[in-house]
Amino acid sequence: MPHLVIEYSNDGHGGLLDVARLMEAVHDTAADTGAMKAADIKVRATAFSDYLVAREKDGFCHVSVYLLEGRTHTQKINISESLRETLAALLPQTKSLSVDVRDMDPIAYRKRLND
Repeated sequence: MPHLVIEYSNDGHGGLLDVARLMEAVHDTAADTGAMKAADIKVRATAFSDYLVAREKDGFCHVSVYLLEGRTHTQKINISESLRETLAALLPQTKSLSVDVRDMDPIAYRKRLND
């Protein structure tokens, strides 16, 4: 069920951005934390051509992690730090790298799977 949403600038990565590789690395890193099962992780990415970082057009990559509640603060910190390290390794020239881990409301969350 975990959703990992990658938002990134179209430029500002020193030519090092490979989105398919980034998505796979984010997936694998999240699974390696042990806080979620690899088979349950959904990853998607959205590029932005219009953006500002501190009023400048500097490259960025941000990962939002949406989880149903139940992980400890320590697990969430580990997820965040592990993903940030992965971003830094893949995008060493990118100005802004960030990760945010959020609990989803299990009462309001709904999904539909089509067999």
